[in-house]
Formats: sequence, C-alpha cells, structure tokens
Amino acid sequence: MSDAEPKYKQIGSRPIRHDGLDKVTGRARFGADYALPGMLHGVFVRSPHAHAKILSIDTSKAESLHGVRAIITAADFPDIPMTWIPAGPTGIDFGANARTIIAKEKVLFHGHAYAAIAATTIEIAREAAELVEVEWEVLTPVLSIEEALAPGAPILHEGQETEGQGDKPEGDTNITNQIVFDGGDIEAGFADADVIVEGAFVTPMVHQGYIEPHACLANYREDGTSEIWASTQGAFGVKSEVATITGTDSSTIRVIPTEIGGGFGGKIPVYLEPAAFLLSRKSGRPVRMTMTREEVFRGTGPTSGSRTWARIGAKADGTLVAAETRLEFEAGAFRGSPVGAACMTVFTPYKIPNFKIFGLDVVLNKPRVAAYRAPGAPIGAFAVESLMDDLARKLERDPIDLRMQNAVEEGDLAKYGPPFGPIGFKQTLEAARSHPHYKMKLEANQGRGIAAGFWFNAGMQSSATVSVNDDGSAVVRTGNPDIGGSRVSMALMAAEELGIDVAQVRPMVGDTDSVGYCDVTGGSRVTYATGMAVIEASRQVVDHLRARAATIWNVELDSVEWQDGNAVATNGAAEKGSLSLAEIAQQMRMTGGPIVASASVNPPAAGPAFGVHLCDIEVDPETGVTRVLRYTVAQDAGKAIHPSFVEGQFQGGAAQGIGWALNEEYLWDADGKVENAGFLDYRVPVASDLPMIETIIVEVPNPLHPYGVRGVGETPIVPPLGTIANAMRDATGVRFYSLPMSPPRVLDAIDSSDGAKG
Repeated sequence: MSDAEPKYKQIGSRPIRHDGLDKVTGRARFGADYALPGMLHGVFVRSPHAHAKILSIDTSKAESLHGVRAIITAADFPDIPMTWIPAGPTGIDFGANARTIIAKEKVLFHGHAYAAIAATTIEIAREAAELVEVEWEVLTPVLSIEEALAPGAPILHEGQETEGQGDKPEGDTNITNQIVFDGGDIEAGFADADVIVEGAFVTPMVHQGYIEPHACLANYREDGTSEIWASTQGAFGVKSEVATITGTDSSTIRVIPTEIGGGFGGKIPVYLEPAAFLLSRKSGRPVRMTMTREEVFRGTGPTSGSRTWARIGAKADGTLVAAETRLEFEAGAFRGSPVGAACMTVFTPYKIPNFKIFGLDVVLNKPRVAAYRAPGAPIGAFAVESLMDDLARKLERDPIDLRMQNAVEEGDLAKYGPPFGPIGFKQTLEAARSHPHYKMKLEANQGRGIAAGFWFNAGMQSSATVSVNDDGSAVVRTGNPDIGGSRVSMALMAAEELGIDVAQVRPMVGDTDSVGYCDVTGGSRVTYATGMAVIEASRQVVDHLRARAATIWNVELDSVEWQDGNAVATNGAAEKGSLSLAEIAQQMRMTGGPIVASASVNPPAAGPAFGVHLCDIEVDPETGVTRVLRYTVAQDAGKAIHPSFVEGQFQGGAAQGIGWALNEEYLWDADGKVENAGFLDYRVPVASDLPMIETIIVEVPNPLHPYGVRGVGETPIVPPLGTIANAMRDATGVRFYSLPMSPPRVLDAIDSSDGAKG
C-alpha cells in the first residue's frame, strides 16, 4: 500500500443499494415468503421441562389426526457422536447440533424440541403437537454458573470431562473446557503496582434480537435430490449440516439462501432445516417451517450469561504493569460458549507485560448459545473498561489519556500471540478526544462514559465470479447472503476495477449449485475476503478485455493498458486510440466468446479493528430511568468501501450494546422456563430510545487487502457495555457490576448509596 492515498472513483462513494427498492417496497422475499404447490406446514413439539429424561414418546394419537402427513423424532436421525471441533468463536459439534435440533436421550432446556410434525395446515400441525404423549423423568435443572460448579451439582452430560489447559477437575463435570493465557510474572507485576483496581462482574443471557424469525422450505424430490430455501447466514453451512445431521449425501442437496431479516450470528446455526428435510422426505411433500417469536427466544441461541472477576495494576504514572481475569461463560445445553474469544480479546487493547487469563465453558439447562456479534468480547470489555475507568479516577487521569498511554500499536504482541501490523487504536482515541462531544458540559444527574473495544475480524474461504454482458455492464456472483449491504460493496469493488459506474454492475447472491464455495456471512469477513475474490476476478476480466482489444487492433498485449474503463493503446500503437468496455463487449463473439472470470481466496484473518465509544446519559433520580443523550462511535475501518453502510454498522452495534447494557436479559422462573419470550417483555431499544448515533470513520489501511479493508461489523458492539457503565458511574456515583442497568436496579442502587459522585 502506497503512503499516498489512492484516488478512487467508486470506492468510498454512497450509491443506493441494489436491493434497496425491493426491500422498501416489500418485494424482497424472505424465508417465510416461499411456498410450493402441495406444501405442508411443519412445527416442533417442545419440552415443558428444562431438564428431563425422555422415557418414551407416543405419537399414535397425533398420527391419526386428519391432515397429519409425517412425524419425526430422534429415532429418524442417525446417531452422531458428540465431538467438538475448534472452529470460529464457538466451535463445531455435529452431534450436539443434532441433539439441539431434536432431543435424543433427554431434554436440556425449556422449549427443547423432541418431535416435529408436518400437516396440511399449521393449525392441524399445532393441534397434533398437543396430542404427542411423553413419559418423563423430570430432573433438577441447573440454572446458574454457581449451581453448575457446585459440588454434587446435577450433571447434564454423563461422561463429560473437562478439556483444555491447566489443572482440571476429575470425573464427570459441567465444565466442558478451560482456557489459560498468560505472560510475564503476574505476582511480580502486581507487587510492582502502586494502584490496583478489581471487581466481579455479571452479565445475563441476551438474544441477538433479529426481526425476522427463522424460516425454511424443504423439498425432497423423487430422484433423491432436494432443495432447501433458508433464511441463513451461510448456505454452504446449511448444506453441510443437513447432510451430516440427516446422513444424506451432500451432493444431492441444493440450498438457496433467501433474503435475511437480520442474524448477527444467530442465523449461523441450523435449527429448522434438518427437520424440514426429513419431514419432506417422509411425507413426499414440500415442508415449510417458520418459528414463532416465542420459539425464537426459547429454542435458538442467545449469547452467554457470564461471571467475570478481574483486577488491573498500574504504576503511579499510569503505566499498566499487571492484569488478571477469570471468565466463566454459560454455554447453555451443550459446550461451545465464546469464552475462548473473550479470553483472546479481554486485555488485547493494552500493553500489559504481566497477565493471566483463565476461562471456563460451563453447560447448564438453558438454550445452547450461538454467536452474537464479536462473540464474547463485549463481556470481557465490560469488566476491563469499567476497571480502566476506576483506575483513571484513582490516578486522577483523563480516561482517554490513560488509554492512550497504554494503547497497543504496530509491532506490539497481542495477548494471544502474534504481533500487530498497522492498527488504528490510537487514532480512534485521538478522534474521540478531539470530537466536540468530549468537550460538552454536563448538567446535574448527567454523566459521560468512554470505553474501547477490539475484534480480530475473520478471513476464511470465499469465491466470486464476474462476467461481462454485451452492453458493457457486468454481473458479480458470490455465495454470501447480504445482511448489511455486501451486495453494493461487491459491486463497488468490481466497478472500481473495471472502470465503470456501480449502477452498471449487478451483484447476485447465488445458491450452493450456482456459485463457488463461500464460508459464512459473519466475522466481519465478507467485504474483506469475498471482496478480495471479487477484486481478483475483476482483474482477470480486465486482462481478458485487454487481450480482446489487442486482438481487435492486431497488436501485442503489452501495447494495451486499462484506464478508467477503456483499453488504451500504448508502446507505439497509440494511433489505435481507445476502446470502451462496451465496445469490446459488443465484439465478444468475434474475439473469443464470453468474458467470464472466477477467483477463490483463503486469506488470513483481516487486520484487527479497534473502536472507541463516547456516551452521555441522564438518570432520573426519582425513577431510575436512564436517557441516552448523545452517543459517538470512532472506529478504524481500514477503508470504508461504502461509508453509509460502515456508519450503519457502527450505529447498529452501538444500539444493540445500549440495549444489552440498560434493558435486555432473559428472565427465568425456578423451573428454568423463560418468562419474557417476546419483544413486549424482552425490551430492545427502539428509535425513540436513542439519539442519532454520531460516527467517526478512521481509516488506517489494512495491508492484507487491496483497498485496505478491515471489516467493521463486530467491533461496534464491544465497547457499549463499558461505555454505558462508565457513564452511569459518572452520573450516579455508583459503580454497576451487573447488567442490565434497568430502572429498578438503578433506583435501588441510588437509594442504597450516599449519592455522592466520586
């Protein structure tokens, strides 16, 4: 990457997204919009217990109901052993995935499905579900980390032993994995500290809160092939999971990703698709399954609840010398919490020579967790950024200055091993410090908070195909479902390389039979990795176009350059002039046929991204109600391909983090039943709850990408928990160690304190 800022014509512009018209007019087809002739409607039969053995299931009454065409239980699935494979922030276990979809030996959370029914109408299917008879042996549920770790606790999985590093408990346990990272000499580091701050922090399970519920349509055909339309973040993942979980040849399955109404990691796992597939195969009819909102909350993966203890030591001048943390994460019914990612990110923004990080993955009788936007990192940042604020107060330091003094920079080692390349953490801190927001005066009962956050950003596998039409326009085909505007990002990159306007590029999301393999849409990887494939394919197309121009002019290829969408003759052939892309395309038939190029990439993880958030709040001392007055996000995007969508990612992450900090939590009764399984009682922020979130795009180019892209989707949700907690401390004088900071809790804390601001 040159030191001089490259001059782009398309990159960095703000065109209307190609799918925007269909989205705003309602023409876009989401998962539940698909139907086929003769289609049946499928429903799950779900457990009323949080923990119980299944002694027997009798489906005879349900089967005799007129209109019922198929019923499946775990007996219809092959027996897949539970084997955990490290991959991504939560890992993969096909056996656990199968048992999450349909309970086998016992149910492990309230709402755990143990059968599925397909009928001619949804009403008949639901009536049949009431007729399924089960003999249960109800077991004591494990509903908290404290209960799961207590001596003599009920064990969810017999024979489960703790894996990982360090000294591990012996015998059956609810601890599935433990993680240790350390460096330096932790005891010597704290002995050298002049000031030490510490605290124990608690966060509840929270849901991603996507608006569109899970939906799919499966059609098993007479020739043994099948089609599945799915609202998913990864069609190829659905194909692999359905094949493995149902014992089917993957080559017979075609998955078509529908438009997706939000995911944030929660639509990476499969829940409906294998069941719909088997119901279709058993009935010989297409089967559509759509979750209710209650089912989404009870039966899909939230992110972990947690307990975190941490302490940080510093010299009197503010230099950090030691840090230690213990992170305990709820995995839900099966292993796979994002505690590993939390361990890797928790202290990463800061230079700390002596550190120890210990993490536990703990199973308990709650829904199995799934990824949620920078999985694990917000929980770790809540603890560390709260303590950094406490440290700044003890040292009487400006909180941004303290972070700037200790911020990692290029060449520093991340706590999980590798050195950082070019990063923009200090630039984001400076951007926040220089912003007018940071200089605004506050009034009574108002407070300001600041916090920082970090996420790796993923690489992984992607492919793309670029083809030229005979009018000079182009088509880009990739296999990544578009959640946050990736279609227009792909089009912008192709347009930049081809030298045409983005309106002349049609970006398409293909199915698993029509495009090359692409890993999931997640991890902030699509614009980075799939974009690299689009750029490479586009450059191959440019090479073809140059060759066609050389053929037309009858000159050597070296005598043709590509400039602003035109083939330009050089090297003694300048008299030939130039040919536009459209002029070359019109002569494809005479110069060699269609112009098409494909590329595949498997790049390393994208350049890490750092963000810094500012927030002003006002707390009503009479009611405990918190109002967000102003919120600003500064983040290093590397290069903003489409600045509007980058800003949207910043704003969306902040909004979700504000909800997590102030209102959102799963509520459970004593038997492990979810008491607030709907948006009426599970309170996510709406427009009236939030100010216009201001954004600052910092651009420190990532040298791994041709345009410097880092990926932006994960990092914005990392700082808000700490940001809001620090603002609450500033407004009320009370340090909150548990989330959410809901009005009753805030009011109770104010009433039980002396009210003095420190």
